Amino acid sequence: MPAAGPAQTFTSPVSKEFDVVVIGAGPGGYIAAIRAAQLGKTVACVEQWKNPEGKLKLGGTCLNVGCIPSKALLASSEAYENAQHHLADHGIGVGDLTLDVGKMVARKAAIVDKITGGVEFLFRKNKITWLKGHGTLLGRTATGVAIEVSGEGQAEVVGAKDVIIATGSKARHLPDVPVDNRIVSDNEGALSFDSVPKKLAVIGAGVIGLELGSVWRRLGADVTLLEALPEFLGACDESLSKEAAKLFKKQGLAIHFGVKIGEVKQNASGVSIAYTDKDGAAQTLDADRLIVSIGRVPNTDKLGLDAVGLATDARGFIPVDDQCRTSAPNIYAIGDVVRGPMLAHKAEDEGVLAAEVIVGQKPHIDYNCIPWVIYTEPEIAWVGKTEQQLRAEGRAYKTGQFPMMANGRALGIGKTDGFVKMIADATTDELLGCHIIAANASDLIAEAVVALEFKAASEDIGIICHPHPSLSEVVREASLAVTKRALNI
Repeated sequence: MPAAGPAQTFTSPVSKEFDVVVIGAGPGGYIAAIRAAQLGKTVACVEQWKNPEGKLKLGGTCLNVGCIPSKALLASSEAYENAQHHLADHGIGVGDLTLDVGKMVARKAAIVDKITGGVEFLFRKNKITWLKGHGTLLGRTATGVAIEVSGEGQAEVVGAKDVIIATGSKARHLPDVPVDNRIVSDNEGALSFDSVPKKLAVIGAGVIGLELGSVWRRLGADVTLLEALPEFLGACDESLSKEAAKLFKKQGLAIHFGVKIGEVKQNASGVSIAYTDKDGAAQTLDADRLIVSIGRVPNTDKLGLDAVGLATDARGFIPVDDQCRTSAPNIYAIGDVVRGPMLAHKAEDEGVLAAEVIVGQKPHIDYNCIPWVIYTEPEIAWVGKTEQQLRAEGRAYKTGQFPMMANGRALGIGKTDGFVKMIADATTDELLGCHIIAANASDLIAEAVVALEFKAASEDIGIICHPHPSLSEVVREASLAVTKRALNI
């Protein structure tokens, strides 16, 4: 862990004392608070998030301007595209199709209000105190840690025996490219366009760039994605990334790899992006709007970490051990501010873990069993090892793959793109990875997560009866294909 100065001692009185104070009420923070309360602790949660109307909200980035609203827009845009291009295949004729972007965005906002309001209800149900404002660590007290809560009226100082830092992350911006969330947007602004741009540029072809690009392409935008990396979806198994590239190109997403972004200029008609392509040639992309989607950075500034003897690493993360303990006694950190993937469900699991460690339980997270999902169409999901990783490790393996086009349920719903791929140990048959590009991949992957968590063999899934007709049969057939026993191909 990086060197940090000594913790400061705070001797002034505090207004309230709690067993646990959680700083941040995103998926990791609010779940940590609920679990700590379930375990009998007095709990407070510090949160300062405000919606565009200036109202304080729980739920953090994920619920307010991330996972939930983006999936709502993805669903709306998919419904529009289905009506425009696919209902005729079912014998359903559609007359004059209209698009009301304002109503679509309002629906998204209503879903956000409902789910964030649900978190408020859970806080009341579990007797969790919401401390409205920004939390700053002030130092050690005789009984724990002092935290200042400021920003909403007069600042107050509370005490906690244990602290869980769950402040999440924010969008990374390009240097010298101001984000106004009107012409140049990050993920937050891209969820609230008031109209469909004719030409949309996206810098970054990762998870968020692909999802947001897909939303506006379906609604009629001409979308171009500029990616600095030379390969597509490098974290995916190579078979998934190749299939995804083929399908997205067919859908109309233009993706350029190996680019180097130059000057970005706003002008009267929109925005102009200068870049060099993979061959080093100078190019210019003109667009009505630009989404900057180049990753996220942890929210670890202005926390007062030095006051408790903590420091971040070179990338801004708070170092922790495998039970989310920091080097400072009684202080934990979870979610996007610590190592590992920036995934809401990973943060939730760490929130539960930290609360249980505080009361003396011995929870465990196997990070190899945390699934990834990209909510494009088709969806992309995976868990465990890729073929590339296993080759690098020198581990012998075998694979099985089954196409969606051979599945009756997929044919019935008109979702035949993609496949399920299983990877197992060549000798023991232990399941090592599952990789899916298909409709409902976000749901199908859960079976594989369970299998990996219990160290199942591919044969175990292959001999379990699956409902017919269902998309889950493809998971079974891919498992059978590992030992060349697939039944329907």
